[in-house]
Amino acid sequence: MAEMAAEGREPEILFWVGCAGSFDARAQKVTKAICQVLDAVGMSFAILGTEEMCTGDPARRAGNEFVFQTLALQNIQILNGYEVKKIVTACPHCFNTLKNEYPALGGNYEVVHHSQLLQELINAGRIKMSEGGTFKGKKITYHDSCYLGRVNGVYEAPRAVLESLDSQLVEMKRCRSNGLCCGAGGAQMFKEDEPGDKRINLERAEEALKTGASIVAANCPFCLTMMQDGIKAKDKQDEVMVYDLAELIVNNMVR
Repeated sequence: MAEMAAEGREPEILFWVGCAGSFDARAQKVTKAICQVLDAVGMSFAILGTEEMCTGDPARRAGNEFVFQTLALQNIQILNGYEVKKIVTACPHCFNTLKNEYPALGGNYEVVHHSQLLQELINAGRIKMSEGGTFKGKKITYHDSCYLGRVNGVYEAPRAVLESLDSQLVEMKRCRSNGLCCGAGGAQMFKEDEPGDKRINLERAEEALKTGASIVAANCPFCLTMMQDGIKAKDKQDEVMVYDLAELIVNNMVR
């Protein structure tokens, strides 16, 4: 963004990479896939790079309001300084915080989750899917992340994206508004397990495996990690793969 601003250029969108998308090896692949899609459709985008801080979501969920507001105000100052209007992010936690919690602190932006952007691009004919493709006829089950699904009511966009793949979408027993958390939301990702007899991600992985799907589609870096770990714990990692929506699209689009 700094380089673009120095050249007097303004991107169509700011891509908010997020902490997982920046530092987690698995989530970095999703970041790369999104960039490949944006490049393929000729959409101009920028990132904040080292100027991007954590949105503060985990701090607020864990009860540290001071840290949340410190991070949020730093981010808002930078975003407003660049006069950012539209933000796209691959993390439902970043999406929810930027969209619903930043306005109270002076950060007003149009915030779009990457599943919504992918649907828009497919509907507009800017992303063209190859006939047949890697996933033709394969069973795919979709895991609704809490912060995109129940918190923000986005259920159709990710499913519409999956329907463009020529695959068979099979729903888990608990889906949409009745979806089950992967076990990482609300800052649970960063703390030790609480007493109990079963991990939530194991419960969710079992539900995914019961569908008979060979691919679990996710839209969140936390869900990606938790579902992969759950399937690995069931020793099914060679039969069932976990992908983000962007990875599925980038594998199947006409370049």
